Amino acid sequence: MTIQELVQSILKGVGGRQNVVTATNCMTRLRINVKDDGAIDEAALKKIEGVMGIVHDRANYIEVVVGPGKCRKCSDYCKELGIPAAADGAELTAGGDWKTNKANLKAGQKENKILAMLKTFGDIFVPLIPGVIAAGLCAGLNTLLGQLFPGSENPAFVLITNFLSMINTAFMTYLTAWAGYRAAEKFGGTPILGGMLGMITTLGGIDAISKVVGLYNEAQPLDAILRAGRGGVLAAVIGVWVMCKIEKAIRSKMPDALDIVFTPLLTLIVTLIPYVLIVMPITGLISTGLVKLVSLVAMSESPIVRALSGYLGAALFLPMVAMGMHHGLVALYTVQKDTFGCVYLYPALAMAGAGQVGAALAIYLKCRAVGNQRLKSVIGGALPAGILGVGEPLIYGVTLPMGKPFITAGLGAGFGGAFVNLMQVASTTWGPSGVLGCFVMTAGSNSAVMSILFYFIGLVISSIMGFVFTYFAIKPEEVAGV
Repeated sequence: MTIQELVQSILKGVGGRQNVVTATNCMTRLRINVKDDGAIDEAALKKIEGVMGIVHDRANYIEVVVGPGKCRKCSDYCKELGIPAAADGAELTAGGDWKTNKANLKAGQKENKILAMLKTFGDIFVPLIPGVIAAGLCAGLNTLLGQLFPGSENPAFVLITNFLSMINTAFMTYLTAWAGYRAAEKFGGTPILGGMLGMITTLGGIDAISKVVGLYNEAQPLDAILRAGRGGVLAAVIGVWVMCKIEKAIRSKMPDALDIVFTPLLTLIVTLIPYVLIVMPITGLISTGLVKLVSLVAMSESPIVRALSGYLGAALFLPMVAMGMHHGLVALYTVQKDTFGCVYLYPALAMAGAGQVGAALAIYLKCRAVGNQRLKSVIGGALPAGILGVGEPLIYGVTLPMGKPFITAGLGAGFGGAFVNLMQVASTTWGPSGVLGCFVMTAGSNSAVMSILFYFIGLVISSIMGFVFTYFAIKPEEVAGV
């Protein structure tokens, strides 16, 4: 089936082109907003060749899982048909147990303000993920090359390492600006003003102000209540939220003829004082608390504590995704990156996908034994993506619909999480996982080569244990009728 045929079949399944309001893509899914939710034919969508699963847990919105790469092509073809993309292109849904938790998740997302807040934070960062990944990969490769060829003055080596360094620096140095720009888009403000406020967070003038108001620590600048960079991305997001409220209030009173000049000027001036003197110090304290929390578990001097935290993190990560709580982890990642220059929490969580790979292999063998060719085909198509680190096709097409493998995969992944945490593997960024995550696992106390090796061993352990748990937990008759 061609992309055009696939899209036409999907459009038919959601009630026709006339029923579609917007269509956009994420890493593996085509996200569609519709006018009439009752026109969606879930059974027909599931039967379409190339559709690995669907997520339909809210009215007038559905996600069709078609796999990495293909989802972007489907989105592009939708644009050719005149279907606009979603306004923010970043709406995320939390997939629960396919058969029993669908209604509960929908109600929880509407009523739970904490989950809504975490989801908002995740939405802000979704458009930044390509930059996060590109910068992290460049940093990881640069670290690896520097350790493999220490002190090399070869012109080609110098060129390559400098190019890699510039790509990483271009994103990480101005991360608060990118986050501020995106937050303003999300909160309905002027994006460039959000970017400016985010960039101000890291400017040296903050230190000068801190000294004037007596909040600077000359002996230990990093411990200052207020300093350049204090609060980081957390400060930028919260500050921009405040700024958007102020901007709307000013604009409502400003004459139209003066709006373009005075509204942005007054917005920044009025916002900046509480932002620097209140928001940055408070979010700085929150960031410090988060760092201490991570240090107590993922970076503990006790091997037992590190292993246990790694196991629990990897085992519980996908259930957290199912409940929509994983968006809040972005805050932990960015705080660790700002403080340590690397991320200690992410490598253990990245093991969850490998557990899904092992579980899917176990189900594949069961399918072969009972002659379930359809599910074999789904697994065969989804496994390569899962090995590379894109786990959604396996989750939504295999383990989640069956229920039990979703649990056994997490239990198996925990062993890999325990191993990488025990070995103190750290990453240069977050985002890439599976085999593609190897080259961002070059930070921490180990050499880059050993860190990559430990991470890869963790993937193997997670896959094996996910396979073992699933193989002995699933009976052949449970697979025959799927």
